[in-house]
Amino acid sequence: MINATSDTTQAPKPTTRGSHTSRIVLAHGGGGQLTDEQLSETVLPRLGMDVLDRLDDAALLPGRIATTIDSYVVQPWRFPGGDIGRLSVCGTVNDLAVCGAQPIGISLSLIMAEGFSRLHLEQILDSIRTAADEASVSVVTGDTKVIGAENGDGIYITTAGVGRISNQYHGSARHVKPGDVLIINGSIGEHGLTVMLTREMPEVQTVLTTDAAPLNHMISRLLKVVPDVRFMRDPTRSGLSGVAVDLAKSCGWHVVLEESMIPVKPEAQHAADMLGLDPLEIANEGKVVIVVDPDDVSKTLDLLHQEDYGREATVIGEIQAIADGMCELHTNIGGHRIVQKPYGEQLPRIC
Repeated sequence: MINATSDTTQAPKPTTRGSHTSRIVLAHGGGGQLTDEQLSETVLPRLGMDVLDRLDDAALLPGRIATTIDSYVVQPWRFPGGDIGRLSVCGTVNDLAVCGAQPIGISLSLIMAEGFSRLHLEQILDSIRTAADEASVSVVTGDTKVIGAENGDGIYITTAGVGRISNQYHGSARHVKPGDVLIINGSIGEHGLTVMLTREMPEVQTVLTTDAAPLNHMISRLLKVVPDVRFMRDPTRSGLSGVAVDLAKSCGWHVVLEESMIPVKPEAQHAADMLGLDPLEIANEGKVVIVVDPDDVSKTLDLLHQEDYGREATVIGEIQAIADGMCELHTNIGGHRIVQKPYGEQLPRIC
């Protein structure tokens, strides 16, 4: 018999089904292996169709229109070099840009916990406006909700963007070929490490700042000079490793990264070592991985080096003619290791 007055009943413990738990955990939102599993086993079987199944940063719609959406739950909302407002605009603009689209409008959704400072809201909106002006895009519609203080902390933002894809861009992982070269426009790991240090070690003095930046103008100018860019992706959640692994899986070829050529600032490497983290797996918000034909490498680097957000651009790897769909890192000490996406997210709530 069940005793209805008993106070010893416990909530059922999460059980596993396949390779993941039956309940959502933080790692499901990290852009790593658990995110992939949730998409393939839960989301796509119910919602998937041709466009969604591609899992691109933005969806291509009839009329060469691109659309994308992202949510931001970063904690704290403000950090050196930026805040949740700048982050939300840059993230949406960049997701459109890496698909060859120029943004033409952003919708903005704000969810605030009761008690959130009105002054802080004004600062965030000013930051959104500044970033939008830099990207030459307008906030065209939006929504605001308030939840009880016991149900959330601070502010959450969702931005959706619409852009127009240029006629000359046809990049895709399926167009990548052996011999193609991987380029990144600058050093990695700074955004995630900046947020992590601000949240967890506020007493630590560091020169690190977020790299959050709108890249659409730089990418647009690049496509005019190198219209045959094979592939572009911004290495946000799961970092450079996530992009390289996804690229290898999608194109089917062997992707090689050269550790000695991947730019990591000394202060970022020091912070990563201190925290026991791998810079390859840390989120960036102002970087783009570009794959080009070897004949286009010089033109690509020349253009990027003239741009404010591309002055540190460099070659970081290549595509080899081995049809295994895997990514390999050639290490600084002469070793080799297979690169995998992180299981979840090393640094939760950094975007």
